[in-house]
Amino acid sequence: MSEGRIPRQFIDDLLVRVDIVDLIDAHLPLKKTGANFVARCPFHSEKTPSFSVNRDKQFYHCFGCGVSGNAISFLMEFNRLDFVEAIEDLAAFVGVDVPRESFSAQSSPQKKDDLNNLYQLMEQAAQFYTEQMHVKAGSVARDYFRRRGVGEQVMRDYRLGYAPDAWQSLSGRFNQQALLDAGLSVKNEAGHVYDRFRGRVMFPIRDKRGRIVGFGGRVLDDSLPKYLNSPETSLFHKGREVYGLYELLKKNSKPAQIMLVEGYMDVIALAEYGIDNAVAALGTAASQAHAELLFRFAPELIFCFDGDRAGREAAWRAMDAVFPCLRDGRQARIMLLPQDEDPDSLVRKEGVERFRARMREAQVLSDYFFAEAGKDLQLTSLEGRAQLVGKTRPYLEKLPAGIFREMMFARLKTLSDTSYLDVLQNEATLSRNVRPANPHAKGRMTSARMAIALLVQNPKLAMRPELQEIDWTTLAFSGVELFRHIVQAILAQKPANTAVLLESYRGSPEEKSVKALAFLDLQASDEGVEAEFCDALVKLRIQSAENEVERIYSKKQPTAEDKESLRRLYALISALKKVDAKP
Repeated sequence: MSEGRIPRQFIDDLLVRVDIVDLIDAHLPLKKTGANFVARCPFHSEKTPSFSVNRDKQFYHCFGCGVSGNAISFLMEFNRLDFVEAIEDLAAFVGVDVPRESFSAQSSPQKKDDLNNLYQLMEQAAQFYTEQMHVKAGSVARDYFRRRGVGEQVMRDYRLGYAPDAWQSLSGRFNQQALLDAGLSVKNEAGHVYDRFRGRVMFPIRDKRGRIVGFGGRVLDDSLPKYLNSPETSLFHKGREVYGLYELLKKNSKPAQIMLVEGYMDVIALAEYGIDNAVAALGTAASQAHAELLFRFAPELIFCFDGDRAGREAAWRAMDAVFPCLRDGRQARIMLLPQDEDPDSLVRKEGVERFRARMREAQVLSDYFFAEAGKDLQLTSLEGRAQLVGKTRPYLEKLPAGIFREMMFARLKTLSDTSYLDVLQNEATLSRNVRPANPHAKGRMTSARMAIALLVQNPKLAMRPELQEIDWTTLAFSGVELFRHIVQAILAQKPANTAVLLESYRGSPEEKSVKALAFLDLQASDEGVEAEFCDALVKLRIQSAENEVERIYSKKQPTAEDKESLRRLYALISALKKVDAKP
């Protein structure tokens, strides 16, 4: 049974209910300075405080590293939670329950008690499997791990276990329906319930909070399937989990890099040799969800693949997963092992120092990508260079806007030797139209930037009559589309504050631009905000009208309609300038 979606209205109400100053102060002591509260930034090292929290806007911003957001964003970044987990923690902070929308009239939200019962069952099952390692029948499992060089400490750290070679080891101890819901039992066509895992060494899969959500089991002989994983359940979604992440974070909460390998035993073997920053995908190809999850904990990922053909193919498929995640500040490397080797076998053969050297020497993604894409292409020919563009451009277009994206397109342009390629063709133009600026440089701020920033910081300004009267088809200035988008969002949503407005932009192309505007110091008093906004709006309307006049005069043969338009525009400019001239 799947959980329903969290209603948008609840999220908005939650952001209104919480005080971001109280929330952050509970995690990070704040000191009041003027209108804001400050602290040393928890997201980068600094000696003097540059992390600022504004109670009126319910928003934080670091002038050192640029991180910013609302209460939800803070919990996601500080506690490394996903969006739903952050909502749940924020709701707990203010003492309310999280409601769920059902997907249909027939389905209802999963009850929290039901989930807790499943988590408890998984914990009990893991304990049972661990105990079975130390009974007579479990000697085969202990012998297996010893042959693989796994010591007692690593066995305890990863809670390794053994599922007896019997049909109903669990079914005779726990509720059968609960076992089915947890994926620990299977029901056949005849209605008989039996254990899913039998005669296998067991690898408990823990989420980043340490809760057991699933299991992986490996046979001790040559029977198939060699590995068996838990099925998809309300607890376990293998496309969003990795093996070993909890254990990694327990040893180092802020790793410099994380290595993604292909198997459970690769993680175990590397941990035995002191390489404890490895995790494994759960029988699936590396996905974007995996990459996003791991990038939340480390700025660099190493994708390690076996040296066979399947490993090389998997490395190229990983490009689809990682490219959309490569925002500025993130880096990925590709580590291809020698033929017929995997991390488990290689670290035992070459030793830990040589394996660490291979990690340091892993190819940066950009070099691997262009080398692999150009393989077997005749780049001295027009046809070969055209094929290179055709093969690589779809990947590059997935890159988020930023310096890395521009440099990758520039490299493709150099390799393909063509001026046809436009590095900025698919760039998000809104972030360009509203560039970050010195927060105190009000004197150099354009009217457009001033108006949009005031609107973001004071959503109620969208209700001003001057804005309601505007004919949007007559406005033309850099940033007008963002301006109109924000006005429409406010009118549709009627957000209580900036934090709620920002939440509506989460994950959108405009999010970065709106966040950049939210914490600008506009040096406008509460009483002067409306006057500043109206003044900027008048200047924008004058600018747009003058631009239209220039456009008409640039025509070789103005029409009678153009002349009438000029008359109206001059009258409008004259009237607006009189308003602008008023003290």
